[in-house]
Amino acid sequence: MSISLSAYLVTDGNGAEAVEFYKDALGAEVLMSQTFGEAPSNPDYPTPEEAKNRIMHAHLKVGSSDLMLSDTFPGMPHVKGNHVTISINVTDASEAKTIFNKLQQGGEVGMPLQETFWSPAYGQVTDKYGVTFHVSTAGQ
Repeated sequence: MSISLSAYLVTDGNGAEAVEFYKDALGAEVLMSQTFGEAPSNPDYPTPEEAKNRIMHAHLKVGSSDLMLSDTFPGMPHVKGNHVTISINVTDASEAKTIFNKLQQGGEVGMPLQETFWSPAYGQVTDKYGVTFHVSTAGQ
């Protein structure tokens, strides 16, 4: 049996912006991105105009990991924050610092990037989309 875990983020109408942000901050490759408007139409359930530009599904590759993302459908509730956290593990402290600094832009630092007993560079940051990241460098 083979199993892998992928984080799936839900954004509130700013999914396209989030895809570009993670592409830059994490060096992600966008494997696919499709809006609700690009999906096959269904006359029984027409796509409302305000949903057409929202991301229905995006798949990003970050190193060897997958990151999925979609926007809420207009009118659906969206809860920012602690329902999703992601651990980013790198092997170089300077890479951790670069990623951490980009993720904190417009966000909030929970724990500054620092040396800990398990990592030469570890920190917690909640980005401007309300997603909390644990940035960690492989142990000393």
